[in-house]
This record gives sequence, structure tokens and C-alpha cells, in this order.
Amino acid sequence: VVLALTTYQVPFFLVRFGQSKLYRSENYGKSFQDVTTLINNTFIRTEFGIAIGPENSGKVILTGDVSGSKGSRIIRSVDFGNTFTRTDLPFQPLMQISYNPRNASVLLVLSMKNELWISENFGESWKNIHDMVCLVKWGADSTILFTTSPNGSCIDRGMLELKKTSDFGRTFQAIGSRIYSFGLGGRFVFASVMTGQGTQRVIHVSGDGGESWDMAQLPPVGHEQFYSILAANDDMVFMHVDEPGDSGFGTIFVSDDRGTVYSKSLERHLYTTTGGDTDFTNVTSLRGVYMTSVLALDGSVQTVISFDQGGEWQPIRKPQNSQCDSTAKDKDMCSLHIHASYSISQKLNVPMLPLSEPNAVGLIIAHGSVGDAISVLTPDVYVSDDGGYTWARALRGPHHYAILDSGGLLVAVEHSPSLPISHIKFSTDEGQCWHNYTFTSSPLFFTGLASEPGAHSMNVSIWGYRESLLGQYWVSITIDFNDLLTRDCDEKDYVPWLAHSNDLSDPEDGCMLGFKENFLRLRKDSVCWNGRDYVVNKQPTPCPCTLDDFLCDFGYYRPENSSVCVEQPDLQGKVLEFCLHGRKEQLQTKGYRKIPGDKCEGGMVLERREIDLSNYCVSNLLGSETLTESRSSSAAPVVVAVIAVLLACVVGAVLFVKKYVCGGRFLVHRYSVLQQHAQANGIEGVDELDANAAETGKTEYHDDSDEARPLRTQNTGHSHSTTHITHTADTTLDKLLKQYRLHTCASSERCFLCLQDLLEY
Repeated sequence: VVLALTTYQVPFFLVRFGQSKLYRSENYGKSFQDVTTLINNTFIRTEFGIAIGPENSGKVILTGDVSGSKGSRIIRSVDFGNTFTRTDLPFQPLMQISYNPRNASVLLVLSMKNELWISENFGESWKNIHDMVCLVKWGADSTILFTTSPNGSCIDRGMLELKKTSDFGRTFQAIGSRIYSFGLGGRFVFASVMTGQGTQRVIHVSGDGGESWDMAQLPPVGHEQFYSILAANDDMVFMHVDEPGDSGFGTIFVSDDRGTVYSKSLERHLYTTTGGDTDFTNVTSLRGVYMTSVLALDGSVQTVISFDQGGEWQPIRKPQNSQCDSTAKDKDMCSLHIHASYSISQKLNVPMLPLSEPNAVGLIIAHGSVGDAISVLTPDVYVSDDGGYTWARALRGPHHYAILDSGGLLVAVEHSPSLPISHIKFSTDEGQCWHNYTFTSSPLFFTGLASEPGAHSMNVSIWGYRESLLGQYWVSITIDFNDLLTRDCDEKDYVPWLAHSNDLSDPEDGCMLGFKENFLRLRKDSVCWNGRDYVVNKQPTPCPCTLDDFLCDFGYYRPENSSVCVEQPDLQGKVLEFCLHGRKEQLQTKGYRKIPGDKCEGGMVLERREIDLSNYCVSNLLGSETLTESRSSSAAPVVVAVIAVLLACVVGAVLFVKKYVCGGRFLVHRYSVLQQHAQANGIEGVDELDANAAETGKTEYHDDSDEARPLRTQNTGHSHSTTHITHTADTTLDKLLKQYRLHTCASSERCFLCLQDLLEY
């Protein structure tokens, strides 16, 4: 089932007139029926008007406006949009309604008055369970975590309280104070906490839902550096630590299995200070593989890849069927560089982010350039079928692409915004050969590809519009490739494939993170259908431990192009101590620790001990007692302190205006948790950010960031339309027609937010 929601708004002075239409398809978008009467012609909000239930729940919620009312209205369906029920709300939603990941009948939402409302009967009735809530998330086991302001204002964010409830609001437990923001990733809860020393904040980590906390034991950092959680699963955390001075880069640190002790993984990691863009990408088609970009000393941007979960990083090999471009000093020595979020933010001709799917083993599709660095020249499309070890140029020029039939079928449409299109390209051999198919005799202006999430389908919908004398009208054409691949695959169509293999003569060939994985993969010359029931077949085999199974330990790092861990210069010769669970521990290490999640057995053993020094220490700042200071009977120190504070405020205000009002970045701890595919990482109950945030612009609510603020829809003064295309069989679908969605703040709003931050300071 596919639902397509279109909205049309015309601003007139202080009033907006709008119209919404809802269309429904039961054949993957081949034909649509106008079902607007089912929603009683209600105008559906464009910001977060449609919310799809998790997995195959069949639940859909549309949020509409009610003329002349202080409340709002939701229109609910439990049968994939076949029927709807209207319910008036006693509040105006501030955010999109959030489903309980374990029970889709339980709903959460914040109101415009920052009230937290819950429904336990799929929106039929609602109950206000807490006032003055600033940020809310579903945690593990149906727990609700949220920040609240005791001062009655979410602007005073450094003084927020973190609470949780495990019984849907009947009882509450305070688990933290002086909170700036919090986020979730894997089994970890992260909190940005005020230290009580000026505006400094530190990251705290909890592995038990907030019952106990520890400060992240990162190497020394300056007060201007921000932290960003790039990715997190049940085993470890990737954290970016910014370099001071608006450099645009920082260092990636990786944690131990407790999420608290970190070691250096990659230096000069690109993370822009203006838009917060990073190319960090989790390749979901093969475990342990990540790609990102570094800022070289000459100012160029270069791509690196890790196959062992951040243990070592290296350039991507040059594709054999490509030549080095003009950026290469040596035409025989260059590498492939992948275009991702940074390239899109720089307005390069890159229409899509890199794409991989857990059930399309080893397959990656991405735009790239071949040279010494990322080039501003028109990129081509490259495909890897072995998880990023080798690549080949598949298509010339930028394209939109999709993976179908668990990787057995690839489709692509040329990116030409100013020219209408009439054909689509497809490949049945993982991008080696491509065929053209003319899908219409009347070309249309292309706006997006839509396919069923999960890459199991054989159908792809091409969305666009055609022009007529009266204006423009939407067109959706669905292609069913079952007419092409008519034969089901059988055993003879699959061959064994060893992941991470590069030397079959080596007995340890294919060992990665402690074990080998043998897969059954489709032959490239087999033209058949994997089918919806296709399951990735893999056979793991344990490996003996080698140096490749170890990361650099706390206080150590691997220099560029080296596999040996050496001491960090600023910690050289010092005793390595850190505080965990309130007790000081001393680390005795040879510079290596086992990669979290590594399953190797026997083999190399590297000595590593954590010695309890039996000394009390402060391991978290979430309790008020840690900031309590003894009072002095002397007035002189108080006067001196007051004068010092006033001087610090003056200096701080000058620096603040210079840095922030004049275009600098906000000093925040950013939680930009990259969306992890639940199937690939086993993540449950974790809020997922929009997978295409970098492609479609910033997400409408940065709910994983210290900069969490609702971003209002830009009012351009002109009429505009918005179309939502949603597949009800999953929780997410690529947001199409991005050029018709306006989510960027107007300049006046940006000034308002800037002044608001100045007043807050």
C-alpha cells in the first residue's frame, strides 16, 4: 500500500488558505484512488502531518488544522489507510506524534505549551502527564525519557532536569540535573551536563537507562570543542571531538564496550563548523565498514575507509576502469573519493548519498571522483560489490539510484533537473552492465524515485510532473520488474563468497573482528528473482586473535599510514588514570585493547590491566552534591569573586558577540547520531534520524542535538505545494520531491534565534 498526500497553501496577509488531497494505491503505485473524502477534506499540516506506525502495524496518523480552534485534529487509520477515524485534540502539537516502538497503540507528543501528552489507545483519548517538557524520547522497554524545566522555560537549557517514566506517566524518576540535552544510541543514553564552571559542558554516558552515569573519559579537550556522537551500537560509540579555532575538523574517538573510555581513531576528521556536515557513513551491507572524509593539510577533502570498525583507516583504491582526474599530481597514483553530505552542502552536482542495504551483501553505490581529493567536477556513479575494497565506475554523470530485490536489481535515473526524462537504467549484475528502458512516450520532469523500504521489492515508482497550458500536474509511473525477472532463483544461482577476503592462500584470509563470514551470493550472470522471502545466508567461523583485532588504547593512537599504536604526545610518560563509577582506576597497557564486539579466540594476548586505586573520585556531575561548595566566613573573597565574575561576563559577552553574532558556531555538544539500520545493528527503541537529512536539508527538529529547536517552515510569500509519499509497511521512506519542501529558516528567523541565544547568555 502506498499513500500520497499533497498539500497546497496560499498565504494571504496573516491567513493561510490551503487544501490537502490524499491518494491511495494497493498495487505499489501503479494506480491511485482519490480518497480525500475519507479525511473529510481536512487540511493536513505540512511540517509533520503524516506519521506512519512501526513495521507492519498498518497504523497511520494524519495531523490536521481546525479552523477557529485552539486545538488540532488527528485522523487515524489501523488498516493501511483504507478507513479513517477523526479525533479532536485538546492541544496543538509541537512535534510529530511518536509511536512506542514496541506497541504502536501507545503515542507520545509535545504540545505548543510544552505539555507532554500520551495516548494508550491509539489516539482515541489523551492524558497530560507532565508540564514544561523540552525534549522527549522513547527509551528501551517502553521507557519515556524527557527533559523538563523547573524554571518554566526551555530557554534556560543548562538547568534542565532529566526524568524518566516506565509506567506511561503514572510515576516519575529524576535521573539527572543541569542537563543541556540528551540523546540515545544503541544501549547507551548520552547527556550533555553543565560542569558548574562557566559554560563548560561534559558528556555523560549511561548503559542502564540512566540509573547510573559516568563521564566520558576522553583525552584532554579545550572548552571550545564540541562533541558529536557519529554512531553508536550495543558494543561501542564513535565520537567526534572538534578542534578549537573553527578549523572545520576534529578527531574521531572510539569507546570501549562501556561507552566511557575512548581512544583516538582518526585525526583531521571533516566536520564543518557552519552547517554541521560530516561524511561519516555506516556501510550497512558489510559489518565493520565505515567511510568518512578528512581535511588534508593542503585544505583538500579526501575519503578514507575503515573495515575494522575504526581500528585503521585507509584511502579507497582507485577503480581499475577509471583515470585520475586533474587533482592528481601523479596520474598513476590516486584514489577514489566519495561524495556525501559535505558535497551536497557545498551545492555540488550530487543528488544522492551513498547507498547500501543489509540484505544486499557487500553492495555500495555512491557518487565519486578519482584523484588526490574530492573534485568539484561532475561526479560519476561507482559501485562496490565487496564492501568497499574494490570499486568500478558504473555510470557516467550524476544519477538517482535504488537497490531492489536484495541487490539482484539496480535501477538508476539520470539527474537532469532542467530536462524531462523518459527512460530508466537497470542492471542485473551489480552494476557491471546497464540497460535502458523507455517507460513513457511523454517525458516528465523527474523529482524522485520511490521503492519499498528494505530493498525486497521489484517495483520502483518514478515521480515527477508534466507541464500544461494551465500549469503543472503530478505524475507517478510504477515499473514492475517482475515482468523482466520471471524466474525464481534456485541453488545453482548462488555461489559462496568470503567477506573481507584479499588473499585466499593466507589461512587468516577473511578474518575480521574475530571471525570469518561465508555468504551465498547471487551469480552475476544469473537473471532471476531473489524474492521477498530471501534471507542472507552466512556461516561464521572464529579466528585466532592477531594485532588486527585490537584498537589503540586510551592515550594511544595510530599515526597516518601506520598500524602501530604510539603514545599521544600530550600524555607521554604520564600515569594513565581515569574515574569510573566513583572510583579512581589506573590503566596499565601496552597501547592496545580489543575492539568491542570482536569475537577472536586464543592467539595473541596483549597485557592490559585496570587497577582499582581505592580512591574516591567524581565520575558524574548529575547529582547536585557534586557542585556544593563550602561557604567562607570572610567577605573579601566574596567581593573578589563577584568582581571576577563581572569581568568574566564582560569578556565573555564580547567573545560571544564576536563568535556567534558574527557568524561563528555555537559551542555545543552535538548529538548527530547517524541513522543505523535496525536490521544491521540490532537497535531497538532508539529514535532514528531521517536517513536523508543531508540530502533533503536539515531535519525539521534536531532532536538529537544540543541545538534542539523546532525549525519553522519558511514563508516565502508565494504559494507552494508539498507532497508526502509514504509506504505504510515500514517506518521510513525516502522523502521525495525535496525541491518542493521548504524547511530552511528565513533570514529574519535566523536573526531572531541568534538574538534569543544572546538574551539566553
